Amino acid sequence: MDPLDLAGRCVVVTGGTRGIGAAIATAFLAAGARVLVCGRHEPTELPRSGEGTAEFVRADVRDSEQAAALIAAAVKRFGGVDVLVNNAGGAPPAPADSASPRLHAKILELNLLAPLHVSQAACPVMREQSGGGLILMVGSVSGARPSPGAAAYGAAKAGLHHLATSLAMEWAPKVRVNTLVVGPVDTAAGPLVDPEAVARTVPLGRAATPAEVAGACLLLASPLAGYVSGSALAVHGGGEWPGYLADPRAAAYPPQK
Repeated sequence: MDPLDLAGRCVVVTGGTRGIGAAIATAFLAAGARVLVCGRHEPTELPRSGEGTAEFVRADVRDSEQAAALIAAAVKRFGGVDVLVNNAGGAPPAPADSASPRLHAKILELNLLAPLHVSQAACPVMREQSGGGLILMVGSVSGARPSPGAAAYGAAKAGLHHLATSLAMEWAPKVRVNTLVVGPVDTAAGPLVDPEAVARTVPLGRAATPAEVAGACLLLASPLAGYVSGSALAVHGGGEWPGYLADPRAAAYPPQK
């Protein structure tokens, strides 16, 4: 039996039309799941794998009513929601001393309040299902260390990590809640940070691919992780090597002549 076979499972991925979200949707489709993705705009192409194609609902999950409508659409189409991946998020660089209050509010809404809205709507659905359900929060290393130039984003992600642990306790045992603490990811739009800096500071020497983040989602959604809740899974290539320390990789793997 393949532990990553998710045939018949019903999955919702917010922000699942591009980038990391599309990779997550594609991975679940490849594992046999039925997938519903959402976005604020109609995509030119939907995630697909083999004969499976994701379904789409237009929704701005910062709005609680639209978040609830998204889950209602999943129940209507699939009969339930087994896995919710709160992937929608992000923020432009924004110096804390000059960013507008409106921008800060929008960043907090998208990265913290939106996942709460969608999770609130999914919770009663998952509780009524015999098998319960799983909620995955796509967090960030920005919420686990200082984030100069992205203070509101980092604060929102820190709040998201805390939210996940609180919901995992409050909604147990029927609903499991876990977080992915994601480092730099190389998307089609290009890496968000300097590739040379990533190679220098990330122990594995590169950014993650969207497919690798998706693989972590599949692992947490599989029966192998059925007892994992309230957990934060680091998907960051080993962390960030402090700039004031010598890089041990230089001695372990000297340049080839």
